[in-house]
Amino acid sequence: MANLALGRYVPYNSPIHRLDPRLKLFALIVFMVGVFMKFTNVGMNFIIYGVIFLLISMMMMVSHIRFSSLFKQLKALWIMIAFLLVINTIVPNSGAIAFSIGSWNIYWNAIFQTLYIIIRLVLMIALTMVLTSTTRPLDLTYAIEWYLMPLKVVKFPTHEIAMTISIALRFIPTLLDETYRIMKAQASRGVDFAGGKLSEKVRAIISLIVPLFISAFQRSEELANAMEARGYNPSGKRTRYRVMKWRLPDTFGLVLSAILLSGLVMVSVLKLDFVTIVAGWF
Repeated sequence: MANLALGRYVPYNSPIHRLDPRLKLFALIVFMVGVFMKFTNVGMNFIIYGVIFLLISMMMMVSHIRFSSLFKQLKALWIMIAFLLVINTIVPNSGAIAFSIGSWNIYWNAIFQTLYIIIRLVLMIALTMVLTSTTRPLDLTYAIEWYLMPLKVVKFPTHEIAMTISIALRFIPTLLDETYRIMKAQASRGVDFAGGKLSEKVRAIISLIVPLFISAFQRSEELANAMEARGYNPSGKRTRYRVMKWRLPDTFGLVLSAILLSGLVMVSVLKLDFVTIVAGWF
């Protein structure tokens, strides 16, 4: 847990770090749309997922984000992956049979549905990691508040919502570090998190969750007191020490994001497949 990078800002002077946070948030939405869109067939879905993963990999390399950090965050998903596979195989399916276990048939449709969910989870985690690793929490707050600005007409608390989301993202690595510290402390007192009977595992989890909740409430109170001591007023007029400016690379990134979104929508709406696209090129 100590090596998890989700929600943790990593300072570098990379081109991705220097981009406007509003652009990065828009690009995140574009990629999320592409991840959840449905295309012509199974092969086209995997091709689109491969293209998206390639683009994300390029952004990770440019941002100096290690792939090992992504793999470490996926360790906790194996149990959920196995659970999803079991659920999808139990639910009645139709179509071609992949293999049979006794009298129970496992369909290709169930396997593909599980793979879709797994790939989407991996891509979403990678996208979130790129965003939080290359964007300061205050810059992310500014981007969210900028997008929510039209809601100020109806007296919607845009700044409060943006600040809440930013603090929640910022507290992810803090809570993970605290969980790791409590697990080490409890293990030194003889608590076994890996083995033991079911009742012992339940007691071990309780010995982890209770102090974690207490620590989270204490940190929340300390943060609230610190913000009040610095004169934070969510309803007051705020100025910014660091003003975000839209630059030429941001425009270039916006154009690329718009082209990617248009291409994904076109492929999905027109129901194009790989053969049709290649034939159209030649």
